[in-house]
Amino acid sequence: MPDPTPDPQRDVRPTLEAVAALAGVSRATASRVVNGGAGVRQPLVDQVRKAVDELGYIPNHAARTLVTRRNGAVAVIIDEPEFRIFSDPFFSRQIRGISRELNAHDAQLVLLLVEGSGDFDRVTRYLAGGHVDGVLAFSLHTDDELPAIIRRFRVPTVYGGRPEHPSPGGDTPQVPYVDCDNRGGAREAVRHLVSLGRRRIAHIAGPRDQTSALDRIDGYHDVLPDAGSELVVEGDFTTEGGARVMAGLLEARPDVDAVFVSNDLMASGALRVLRERGVRVPEDVAVVGFDDMTSVAEAAVPPLTTVRQDVEGMGRLMVRLLMERLNSDTGTWPESVVTPTELVRRASA
Repeated sequence: MPDPTPDPQRDVRPTLEAVAALAGVSRATASRVVNGGAGVRQPLVDQVRKAVDELGYIPNHAARTLVTRRNGAVAVIIDEPEFRIFSDPFFSRQIRGISRELNAHDAQLVLLLVEGSGDFDRVTRYLAGGHVDGVLAFSLHTDDELPAIIRRFRVPTVYGGRPEHPSPGGDTPQVPYVDCDNRGGAREAVRHLVSLGRRRIAHIAGPRDQTSALDRIDGYHDVLPDAGSELVVEGDFTTEGGARVMAGLLEARPDVDAVFVSNDLMASGALRVLRERGVRVPEDVAVVGFDDMTSVAEAAVPPLTTVRQDVEGMGRLMVRLLMERLNSDTGTWPESVVTPTELVRRASA
């Protein structure tokens, strides 16, 4: 039988003093190296890291925070109901990109969901507590309290999507954002429908309290400036919302021969209604979506022509901008980034 007597040498956790002794440096030097501090010559850094590996030393998080003034955590704040976040592949893709990039920077993701106005108090308390080094916030709405909270506590932040709220004047800098070319992508989608000979093109828009939806409406009108208001109907970015709006559109305008839809989930709902009504796609009505969520677009019947945006890549870019801000010695703010879009042609148009 194995000896149940504990081995004190085996069970004692390696200390920073042991690392310093093995590396032949002072405890203060070892502390600066393992906790991310600066001002240590590279040969000594290498000695300390070698000692850490040999001993299996695990740095103390509280000590690291004192040295670097960093928590090693970033808050991701999404202002959407929980059911949307866990049912819409857009959010899972963006969070995946953010998570992978944060892992590369040895930082922890803290997910904060905002479903109602009462949640802002909780978010305010959390940010005020200094638990995170920065914030990544997306799916903002025009009535959001979040931008004001961020300005109040001066938390380094990057927005996902162009914010509706410009930063005020004075010494408050413009908060950078990462977005795709929503307006340009919408123009390309509608031009494609026009090139197919479609003349009565409707638009199922997203909620008008989000800039992505407004930009896509503008792109639609760039190509069709004379389109009547009855051809632009507002949805809610969900499959059921797209089905409901498509049904109403067919009642109001049975002569529609094409629809540009502001996201793929609504487009999948619209396709279902068209199929149920016996409307052939694309022969009778051509349909183009937006996002290129392949799990949705490729599974649609017929497969959905859509505008692709690199959602996961945009999540990575958000982290890179935030890290650029956090690591800046001058405190300068990086420039916002707008990524290109691409029309992906499938069978629906």
